[in-house]
Amino acid sequence: MAEENKTTPVLPNDNVDRRQFFAKLGLGSLSIAAAGTAAFAYQFLSPNVLYEPSPIVNAGNPDRYPLDSVTLDVNTGIYLIHSQEGYFALSAVCTHLGCLTAWKPELGIIACPCHGSKFTRYGVKIEGPAPRPLPWKRVWLNDDGDLLVDRSTDVPPLQRDSFLRV
Repeated sequence: MAEENKTTPVLPNDNVDRRQFFAKLGLGSLSIAAAGTAAFAYQFLSPNVLYEPSPIVNAGNPDRYPLDSVTLDVNTGIYLIHSQEGYFALSAVCTHLGCLTAWKPELGIIACPCHGSKFTRYGVKIEGPAPRPLPWKRVWLNDDGDLLVDRSTDVPPLQRDSFLRV
């Protein structure tokens, strides 16, 4: 029989000395720091867009609003009022601390349920801590005959007697 070679295989030296250990630890730490920096840089450079609804609200056909009505649209925070003079819109947000006001038909006023400010149906402050009247909003008709309200545009005080007549 042939004689078998019984030599032991030569294994690489797995012993890591102190210098190599700290070098690998340092490179690993730098790699983690670089990855974190890259992640934050990507987040910083990516666009941060805030999508908000349009400030222009389609309030629908003017026939939906009976004469001498005050209609609150809770979703948009506006009152659409059909008075003898015509249509106009008020912000439903109290000028004191930004609470949503409520129409009180039995009293004929708009009231803030949080802090007690009271306003007439024309937005004039009657009492309470509110510093200003409720702002009027711009109202017009579109080509289809629907009422449009621009929540971002306040009507100046000198033009507050201008009503939309339909």
